[in-house]
Amino acid sequence: MLKIIPLGGLGEIGLNMTVVEYKETIFIIDAGIMFPENHMLGIDVVIPEMNYIEKNKHKIKGIILTHAHEDHIGALPYLLKKISIPVYATSFTLSIIKNKLKEFDLLNNVILNQVFFTEKIFIMPFEIEFIRVSHSTVDGAGLAITTPEGLIVHTGDFRINNSIEELNSTDILKFAKCGEKRVLALFSDSTNVEKKGYTIPDEKIIKNLGKIVAKSKGRAIITLFSSNVLRIQQIIDIAIKNKRKIVFNGRSIEQTVLAAREIGYIKYSDDMCVNVKKVNSYPDNKIVIITTGSQGEPMSALLRMATGFHKQIDIKKGDTVILSSRFIPGNEKAVANIINKLYERGAYVIYNKIAQVHASGHAYREELKLMIRLTKPRYFIPIHGEYRHLVIHAKLAEEMGVLHDNVLLAGNGDVICFHENKAEISDKVNTGRVLIDGKGIGDVGTTVLKERHNLSEDGLVIVSMIIDRETGIVLYGPDIVSKGFVFGAATGHLVDDAQCVILEIVEDIEIGTQNRVDIIRNKLQKDLKKYFFFTIRRRPVIMPIIIEL
Repeated sequence: MLKIIPLGGLGEIGLNMTVVEYKETIFIIDAGIMFPENHMLGIDVVIPEMNYIEKNKHKIKGIILTHAHEDHIGALPYLLKKISIPVYATSFTLSIIKNKLKEFDLLNNVILNQVFFTEKIFIMPFEIEFIRVSHSTVDGAGLAITTPEGLIVHTGDFRINNSIEELNSTDILKFAKCGEKRVLALFSDSTNVEKKGYTIPDEKIIKNLGKIVAKSKGRAIITLFSSNVLRIQQIIDIAIKNKRKIVFNGRSIEQTVLAAREIGYIKYSDDMCVNVKKVNSYPDNKIVIITTGSQGEPMSALLRMATGFHKQIDIKKGDTVILSSRFIPGNEKAVANIINKLYERGAYVIYNKIAQVHASGHAYREELKLMIRLTKPRYFIPIHGEYRHLVIHAKLAEEMGVLHDNVLLAGNGDVICFHENKAEISDKVNTGRVLIDGKGIGDVGTTVLKERHNLSEDGLVIVSMIIDRETGIVLYGPDIVSKGFVFGAATGHLVDDAQCVILEIVEDIEIGTQNRVDIIRNKLQKDLKKYFFFTIRRRPVIMPIIIEL
């Protein structure tokens, strides 16, 4: 039977990864990351747990990437470290992947296959056709997967618009042709199912951005997702129209522009571009800066500008800063902080609550309905969204005529089986999240996160002592040092009293007791915690360092 197993991306935004399996053949759709949640202190990124893939690596014939966003390609290097398999992707996605694999020193070890929208690829017994979709990056793809059990359609991240630009359009004709062939199951993007109507047309956004840049008396500084190639080109065109020079600022923006320019997706003459080091040599009203930092990321170019730590660009009165992107959930405080700092420096800041300067790359409710009408699926499985999005999308499919029993509300790890024109969730495999901290992969778990949380809230108290092994007498200490747990003037007695508590513990445990130091260490942790909570209602982490000589 055909099995489709989501390993990430259902009930969450990010970590998109799906296994498609038939007998002894598996291919994977996407390998995405998720950025850490607030409680994941010190974590850089999160990737899906890949135990099922490792267990079945002898069956895996390749990975297909739908588009170049981190929540779909960010975990690829970690996957390719575990298993060497061919990669299939469209032109721009492949360009971004090459840069990513270079950073991980994997580029020369991986077979990269460029796929065109006019061709099909074969991973037997599967036949896979890429369908162009409009999204907030170029070369996004939906998938029409012909399987021994029937035709499966995976929308990827998509929206349906009326753009005349091929790079920015969804090929609804191909989706309709899938519908004519009888689609067994539709796996559809659920991100914006709560939003009624249609996504805002790009033409409206371009018109608004053009007006803002034309009215700006100083520099126009525009931040956006670095992968939004079409928007970058549109801003370049606006700059040219207003006789302004362009400055690209931020590593990811620079890499995207370089990759997109090489394949002809971004076009401008060299004399239109100014190196950031020379930006102050031009009048402010002759400059447009395209920069990173739309999510208030630490050390991003826009944050450094807003805080006065950027080497070349200092925000000043007269600057117009435009945030042409949505605020990713969890980043709202960071973005609000950056907006406040920009205002403090005299800039005029424009973002989506003030003016329409960003269009979503995910389909709104009417577009999701249209996808169902076009493909006419027998079974419907909502994907790519938090749990409420999946539930609402499932109900929408029923409203569109999909039978209640044919709408499968799956979660990560659910094994969706198709056999003899029927589908059901028949099993479950282990899934989860792997935390990446620096070069450490999965070595930070719940216990470490809890310790970090405790340290961040209540601080640390270090107790050091040297004890004579034979006599049991304290030769040095107890010395108490605190971090994040201040012994101020008002609580100065705490040190003396805490030392008394420690010495009493040492005296109470008789000399010659087996594992005496370990017993002292454990009791010291418990009793000091009780003491600090009783006196000042705090629970610092207690770290005893006891040496026997």
